[in-house]
Amino acid sequence: MNVRKHASAFAVHAVLLAYTALALAPIILVIMNSFKERKAIFGSPLKPPSPSTFSLIGYDKVFGDSSIASYYINSITVTGGTIFFTLLFGSMAAWALAEYKFRWNTLLAIFLSIGIMVPIRLGSVALIQLIAQLNLINTLTALILVYVAQNIPLAVFILSEFIGQIPKDLREAARCDGLSEYNIFFHIILPLLRPAMATVAVFTMIPVWNDLWFPLLLAPAGGKQTITLGIQQFLGQYITDWNSVLSALSTAIIPVLILYVIFSRQLIRGLTSGAVK
Repeated sequence: MNVRKHASAFAVHAVLLAYTALALAPIILVIMNSFKERKAIFGSPLKPPSPSTFSLIGYDKVFGDSSIASYYINSITVTGGTIFFTLLFGSMAAWALAEYKFRWNTLLAIFLSIGIMVPIRLGSVALIQLIAQLNLINTLTALILVYVAQNIPLAVFILSEFIGQIPKDLREAARCDGLSEYNIFFHIILPLLRPAMATVAVFTMIPVWNDLWFPLLLAPAGGKQTITLGIQQFLGQYITDWNSVLSALSTAIIPVLILYVIFSRQLIRGLTSGAVK
């Protein structure tokens, strides 16, 4: 059994390393070309910058634009808020579905499962009308609400599976000790869900950070643009400032990498735990 467990853990780590190498290749290419002159970007895109092709003109334009800093702050706020509320409400909903049996338990679980399969973008027109009626157009609140609604079904699906693996005797013992349901959830269940919550956080943050659709529909002006939408100012119909685009993309990678490093250990633990069951 130990040999099988170690083999499964090794396989998971090997897959993660292979995926990391595959994912880092285009990132390195973007960063490398962001330090080149425009001619070198198209003339030798696979070569690292040399003294004759090295240039910081893209970074000068990006950091010289004061609005770019606000776009980064907007993206960090939206992504952080989405992760927080998705984990909070998703874990609470998963706990309710997994722990308590009520009349519409199965029907509600099926409804949330459908939410994973049906893309929320199909309801873009209705969402715009709803957000407009709430006077939330061009606000970060609108983006956070939509992203939380988009990610709740997947969060509930993942977290409910992990909650089902927690021994029921542990919860019953806590109730016998007089703990309330809130104390059981926040002090016993949540600490045990950290690997699963890290998994949900990783799957949540990357699509939210890179999304262009909803920022373009719900917050396209008023200084509420995200960095993904803000970069579009360097893209023109006839002329594209590739130095600025690559520089902005290179700096936009940093927050995602920091969040991934924070959640990576718990993510690997969660994936390994699921592999050896």
